[in-house]
Amino acid sequence: MRTILALLFCFQLSILTAQDSIIKWWNPVTNEFPVIEGQAWPNEVETPYDRLPARAEKTVRKAVWNLSKHSAGLKIRFRSNAEEIIVRYKVRQKKAMDHMPATGVSGVDLYAITSDGATLWANGKREFSDTITYRFGGLQPNDRYHELGREYRLDLPLYNSVEWMEIGVPTNTRFEALPVRKEKPIVVYGTSIAHGACASRPGMAWTSILGRNLDRPVLNLAFSGNGRLEKELIDLLVEIEAKIYILDCLPNLTREKQFSDIEIENRIINSVNQLRQERPDTPILLTEHAGYSDGYINPERMKSYTRVNTIQKNTFDKLINKGITNLHYLSYDELGLQLDDTVDGTHPNDLGMMHYAEAYETKLREILQEPLGKSTTTLPVTQLREPYKYDWEKRHRQILEMNKTNPPKKVILANSIIHFWGGLPKSEHATEEKSWDNYFTPLGLGNYAYGWDRLENVLWRIYHGELDGFKAEQVLGMISTNNLHLNTNEEIIEGHKLILQAIQNRQPQADIIWFGILPRRDNEERVVQLNTKIKETALNFKVKYADVGAIFLKEDNTIDESLFSDGLHPNKAGYKKMRKALMPYLKE
Repeated sequence: MRTILALLFCFQLSILTAQDSIIKWWNPVTNEFPVIEGQAWPNEVETPYDRLPARAEKTVRKAVWNLSKHSAGLKIRFRSNAEEIIVRYKVRQKKAMDHMPATGVSGVDLYAITSDGATLWANGKREFSDTITYRFGGLQPNDRYHELGREYRLDLPLYNSVEWMEIGVPTNTRFEALPVRKEKPIVVYGTSIAHGACASRPGMAWTSILGRNLDRPVLNLAFSGNGRLEKELIDLLVEIEAKIYILDCLPNLTREKQFSDIEIENRIINSVNQLRQERPDTPILLTEHAGYSDGYINPERMKSYTRVNTIQKNTFDKLINKGITNLHYLSYDELGLQLDDTVDGTHPNDLGMMHYAEAYETKLREILQEPLGKSTTTLPVTQLREPYKYDWEKRHRQILEMNKTNPPKKVILANSIIHFWGGLPKSEHATEEKSWDNYFTPLGLGNYAYGWDRLENVLWRIYHGELDGFKAEQVLGMISTNNLHLNTNEEIIEGHKLILQAIQNRQPQADIIWFGILPRRDNEERVVQLNTKIKETALNFKVKYADVGAIFLKEDNTIDESLFSDGLHPNKAGYKKMRKALMPYLKE
């Protein structure tokens, strides 16, 4: 019997070995550029998947240091056209938690992004042993636009420490590591609830859901049972150039004998003052205790969270009265946790995590001025529809870098009609680069146009920093031709409204010129109707409107094919004619 079992084991092992032999493995730690997202100090960590720098071991309490070894909130992004993706790794702790599944404590989660910016979830067959393995099979590797594969985002374990990790795909498939996103992250300092207890899997932690919904990097600096607004942690937070700081620590400050009213007040005041002194313009959000599910049947429990919420709200009011600016508040009522939202009365289940994330998203969209609408034109998303000509994400990174190092005096937001004309950031495909360089570059015009962009993509780009960090003299826009086949005129106008609002919020001093879209083959009449509505919208926003489309029309109001390469994009002659029409609107 033992001989038979041994033979079976060897047979299974040989199958696994044969399978793995056709797999190419990639170790994120050995990559030539940083790929582990969610770390503020990637070059200072003791071990690769830590959340705090090695020097913090000397300043923070031991419990905090040990918990910082957990990979909560860390994420790895890549692109692949593989039909199977394998993730294998080893974790340090073996002990399970009695109120949280192993998939949340030690598991991973894989999400994909489509070419149109939608998020998909991949189900993995998992094996928990000394080496944990997730096999994501049967994947549809591509969208209809190309064969380069999807973008994937791998969320790492919430309550365990990753010792090593490898990602594998078949050797005959494409794999491309994606760099850590350069945008300012949302920084969360909190307790076990923000740490991830008790999500069923990493992607269901409220911080992960929030990151997906806002499509932003999130730094999870939450430490289970040890989020106490301690100076040693605030000292570290101020080192991070954040989009917003979230302080969600009240659940760990409820013990009255340990944390008196005045002690809690002082910790809040000191934390806010220190952050505001070092980061005068960064928003700070104070969050109340969401309460306990059994609070109404257990008066002592209700008293404990009501006390700390009252203290924080009074302290918030004092800080506002003292002139602290850009300080915001998320209340118990706004969090709105319900009867069945927790595992144990304290820690959210997946439903509770969803409610947490929804409350935070609503508040952050208000603070960051990133409203949504109902039409697809008003829901900001990324895209990757033309990867053979350029990389959409790479162009976004180039623009963010240009804003820091060489900000333009003028900006034009548009699609491929402008993108592939010329200018900076430089594109590999330029139809009439000479005319741009000779006339527009001397005026300081930055080409912030992307091929295949729709209204929702332009909105994403504005929300994600492309008009931040500099003051433009002019902002020009010529967008929505790529929405014609997908949206009604009314939906398109809704997109224009949100974009104009976003521009005015971020560039209030700029002279905005909003152009009607160019005529295109078989759509001439509709373009005229739509441009009439675009003009009305621009005037309602007190924005200048211009229309240069007439230069491309014949007397019968159909397009002059001699000026186009394909009925939409101008050829060299068309660009030269368009240059003359645009020049009067670009002031010296």
